[in-house]
Amino acid sequence: MPLKLNSSGGGSVTLAVPSTASTFTAPVPANTGTLVTTGSTAAVTQGMLASGVAGNGPAFSAYNSAAQTGLTIGTYNKVNYNVENFDTNNCFNPSLARFTPDVAGYYQVNFTVQGSGSVNAEYIVAQLYKNGSGITSSFSSGLNGSGTVYGSAVVVGATLVYMNGSTDFLEVFCFLGGSGTGTIQGNTGNFSAFLARAA
Repeated sequence: MPLKLNSSGGGSVTLAVPSTASTFTAPVPANTGTLVTTGSTAAVTQGMLASGVAGNGPAFSAYNSAAQTGLTIGTYNKVNYNVENFDTNNCFNPSLARFTPDVAGYYQVNFTVQGSGSVNAEYIVAQLYKNGSGITSSFSSGLNGSGTVYGSAVVVGATLVYMNGSTDFLEVFCFLGGSGTGTIQGNTGNFSAFLARAA
């Protein structure tokens, strides 16, 4: 049978119990808080969710709006993803092209880079860095040219990585092999990530 609780304001709240032959227990937590229902407008924060539930965690997408030219062949160059498509938790810094999520957990990360060489670009490597060290990379060959021939290719990478939600950060670097100088093409690369599972 329903349980009716009268309010000091004159209204009431009725707790309806379904018809059942079984006995159930609905424990109430021993702390102060607000009960949220499907009709509530109160925000459900990440901290209110159980461990392992992603919920409404950080997500971002950014791209590089301008070419990076005159790059030294044979070294890793940071890709300047300087324009945000979106950034739900303000965790991506476009001036540093760096993602520092504020929720601990496992993040799906995706990145694309288009690189080219002015003389003889033999291959390109796009590498994801965590806290300043490379953790995964993608490779593409077939950029060979000669003389003034200009070679270009897009490299796509993706991985799942754990982030501690405070100090861990991610960046993308590009390595061009060959000779001459290198270019990272603008408006062709993308860097994105989202919380797949909370810690």
